[in-house]
Amino acid sequence: MTVNDISRRRFIGQTAAGLGVVSLLGCSAHFSHWRFFTEEEAKLVEAITGQIIPADDDPGAIEAGVVFYIDKQLVGPLAAYQADYRRGLPLLQHTCRKMFGKTFLELKWEEQTTVLKALESGNVDQQEWGEQSPQRFFSLLRDHTMQGFYGSPRHGGNRNYISYKMLDLDMPYIIGQNRYRQS
Repeated sequence: MTVNDISRRRFIGQTAAGLGVVSLLGCSAHFSHWRFFTEEEAKLVEAITGQIIPADDDPGAIEAGVVFYIDKQLVGPLAAYQADYRRGLPLLQHTCRKMFGKTFLELKWEEQTTVLKALESGNVDQQEWGEQSPQRFFSLLRDHTMQGFYGSPRHGGNRNYISYKMLDLDMPYIIGQNRYRQS
C-alpha cells in the first residue's frame, strides 16, 4: 500500500489514534485518581477522617472511603469549601509542627488526637490561622466526615454500605437500581 492508497479519513484516524496513545503514555506518570486533592492532601484528610471515625469492632472512615466522598464533593456540591481546605490543611500541618515538630502523618495516634482537640477548642495560635477559624475548619472536617460515612455510597463514601451494616439498617432502594435482595 502506498501513501496515495491511504484515504484522507483513514490517515487522520490513524494519526489521531497514534497521538492519543502517545498522549496517554506521557500523562500516565502524572495521572491521579483524585479530583480535588493532591496525593499528600488525600493522605492527610484520610488520616484525619480516621481519627474522627476510627475503626474498632466495626470499620471506620478509612475503610468506608470517606476521603473519596470529600474529594468528589469538593468538585461538586461542596465546591464552596475548596478554599477552606486549601488554606486549612497547610495550617493544620503548621500547627502540628509547632506543637510536636512533626507533620500530622508522622504523629502518634494520641498526638494526632491532641492536635484535633486543639483545633476543635480553638487552643491554637489564632493569629497564625488568620481569617480561617481553626474551630470552623475542624467542624467542616467533622461534618464532611460524617456525611461521607453515613451518607449514600452513590456520593462517594460509605463504601459497601459500611455504616448501614454497622447500624443494622436496611440499605435504601434506589429507583431504577433495585439490585438489593428483597425481603
